[in-house]
Amino acid sequence: MAGIGRRVIVIGNTSAGKSTLAERLAGRLGVPFVELDALFWKPGWVEAEDEEFRTRVRDATAGDAWVIAGNYNTRTQDITWPRAETIIYLDYPLPLVLWRVLNRSWRRWRSRELLWGTNRESFWKHLTSWDDSLLVFAVQAQRKHRQRWPELVSDPRWSQTRFLRFCSPAETQRWFESLRPEASDLSEAPGRTAAAE
Repeated sequence: MAGIGRRVIVIGNTSAGKSTLAERLAGRLGVPFVELDALFWKPGWVEAEDEEFRTRVRDATAGDAWVIAGNYNTRTQDITWPRAETIIYLDYPLPLVLWRVLNRSWRRWRSRELLWGTNRESFWKHLTSWDDSLLVFAVQAQRKHRQRWPELVSDPRWSQTRFLRFCSPAETQRWFESLRPEASDLSEAPGRTAAAE
């Protein structure tokens, strides 16, 4: 059966666990881990200009193997998706996502965790600012991702790409544990492929 290959993209809502899964998968495959947020955000939460960001993404994915965490489809899809062998969508329930947003933001705020070597996250803005709240963003993103998923998997441009959709952390973990350790031949595992949706 077809393997997942050595170029994988993990997409999904904020706080779904994209980076965690992508980093673990990169370790299992023995390939570079690429976090798009780290390439996009500059010091002081300044967004990289489009061409600067795209150049960073091109450089980070120039090799023959990688695992990417992140969406940024309107900015980088034409760079990364044509080369991807597998797209993994973490489609977790919204209540879980919102809880994770709060929990992660609180932990980062309390610990003064430095993100990507340059930024620190605020917690209270998620409760007091509509425009800056990740909670609001998560609600809007959930709807957008679910609406776009059927279009993505049926798009003829990605006809050779394998799509997997996981709807709970437990389902994702079972899939990950089912992968054989051989990087060149990771077996097809239980999951929601495009054909199953």
